[in-house]
Amino acid sequence: MEKKKKKIFNKKRDGAFGFVAVFALLFLLMGLISFWRDGNVPQIMPNGQVAVGAPVELSFSDVLRRADDIQTMNIRGNDASGVLKDGTRYNATITYDPELLTKIADSGASVSIDTSKSWTEYLGTWVPILMGLFFIWWIFRGLRGGAGGIGRSLVGQNPTKITTGKTKTTFKDVAGIDSEKQELMEIVDFLKNKEKFRAVGARVPRGVLLSGEPGTGKTLLARAIAGEANVPFFAASGSDFSGIIVGLGVAKIKEIFEMAKRNTPCILFIDEIDAIGQRRSTHSYNDQDREQTLNQLLIEMDGFSNDTGIIVIGATNRPDMLDPALLRPGRFDRQVYIELPDMAGRREILDLYSKNIKVSGDVNMQDLARGTTGFSGADLENLLNEAALPAVRGGRAEIGAVDVEEARDKILMGPRKVRKMRAEDKKLTAYHEAGHAFISIIYSDVIDPIHKATIIPRGRALGMVQHLPIDEKVSMTIAEVRAQLSVALAGRSAEEVFFGADKITTGAESDIAMATRLARYSITTAGLSPKIGMVAVNQVGTFGSRGPLENASEKTAEIVDGEIREWLDAAHADATKLLMKNRDTVQKLAEELLARETLTGEEIKEIVLGTTHKQATKTGEKKTAKTAAKKAPNATKTVKSTRTKKAKSDAK
Repeated sequence: MEKKKKKIFNKKRDGAFGFVAVFALLFLLMGLISFWRDGNVPQIMPNGQVAVGAPVELSFSDVLRRADDIQTMNIRGNDASGVLKDGTRYNATITYDPELLTKIADSGASVSIDTSKSWTEYLGTWVPILMGLFFIWWIFRGLRGGAGGIGRSLVGQNPTKITTGKTKTTFKDVAGIDSEKQELMEIVDFLKNKEKFRAVGARVPRGVLLSGEPGTGKTLLARAIAGEANVPFFAASGSDFSGIIVGLGVAKIKEIFEMAKRNTPCILFIDEIDAIGQRRSTHSYNDQDREQTLNQLLIEMDGFSNDTGIIVIGATNRPDMLDPALLRPGRFDRQVYIELPDMAGRREILDLYSKNIKVSGDVNMQDLARGTTGFSGADLENLLNEAALPAVRGGRAEIGAVDVEEARDKILMGPRKVRKMRAEDKKLTAYHEAGHAFISIIYSDVIDPIHKATIIPRGRALGMVQHLPIDEKVSMTIAEVRAQLSVALAGRSAEEVFFGADKITTGAESDIAMATRLARYSITTAGLSPKIGMVAVNQVGTFGSRGPLENASEKTAEIVDGEIREWLDAAHADATKLLMKNRDTVQKLAEELLARETLTGEEIKEIVLGTTHKQATKTGEKKTAKTAAKKAPNATKTVKSTRTKKAKSDAK
């Protein structure tokens, strides 16, 4: 082992060591000369006496006052030293003054001026020269070594941040992505039983690309593969291969692949691979180093045979940015997209993370999974951690339902605002949210059940109404779309009904925006409008602004705008009509919100229906279904949801 280390050291040693040694020797020599010249040595005075001992420090004013007492003075720059007539040595800092020198000379003192340079002055002169020479030598050495020559000389001084060793993470530590785990079991089986694949002549994927939203568990899944196969795990980030030094990325790619080849079978994981694997362009001359690094990665992935036991795993959030050469068969020939977990997956993830956190029995994990639509695994872990922090601050040994509810609201809507609201604003907010809640109960048979209504300010919202889905929905009927629009605009309708049209506020901004997006999507993309028909007239946006409609004439664009307006006006009129007919009930609901600030879904149903939730008759549900059907013709049409749905909230 010692011989191997010595050999590596001798291989990396070059002329730079000689430059460093010479520079250190010169520095030491100049220091010794300075010490010898300035040391505490005896000094012979003109009268033959010998002056010894530590010198005293004199100020410039002392020198002026005691000029007649000075026997000798040696001046070097602003520093003066010498011997007084009583044999005492001194040091002083003076300013050049011809009158002073004349006065000292007239007193019989011996004055000398040393014009030689000190070792620090020599150092200040020669260090820049030596550094310039070293830099020139370094540049020529890199050019002589070809592309990557400089990088190879610096790879030892700038090692790649590589995580090595075997990992204890297994598939048991990964939850909510069962289908993805099943697809990657072939990789584990190959690393364990290569002979089985060789007998059939099957080729195992040389590289696997993991893509998906941030926090879905790409890195964790790569570690689990290595842990299941019980093989070494080498991990690096794509940014580790980039830098200001040309050729450094190429050298580091070679370094990590050589390390992997010495430890086969193994997993080589490159996180955020899009940092070096971006699509190449013929018009770009500023990213030549990155393209060279990508080329070296392609060469290295082609350079080992199929049975070496090296599996390269890349992870990215932007697979669309990767170069096609990186994704062809033989390189990253298997792509696995890790989706956000569904309700069952979220429940598994919550159960997994709750093993390390003490959770009270009043926490319903199934309801929590229902209310966290669109959450990734990292989001769920953060949710439980956010719930644990207030429990610790409150001195509780377990996290309760209150802590979990507060943490979810904080993540979805923002932290609770401690602000003093005017009585008028608070009252208006209560009626606004009461409008949302009442219409939600009216259409409870076609939209998700209401979870709670609150007028506690969070983030930019003064209040909100939350819904919890019963199951995962991938599509919506036109009846559901119409009901969602009515619920969204019910807050504005409540303001008009109870305060008058001249007292409406800007609080419905987010509601109107959400309703407009839903109506536009349903009309232009999903083909739910009879006037537009089943024609895709998707709107093209540029940098977040509204762009022209694709595959549509100006006349069609006008029809689309008019249809959106008609849908929103119909939803607004529907909500207003229902609220007018049930003023007393909505007012009672608003007064309860003012008094209690937060109402659960069960409490809202008791107020609206006049009975407890358990006693709610199916008659009322049938009536609401008929009402929704009348307002939603062609209820058999469905629309696929193309966006990630979070826990729905109508925020004022």
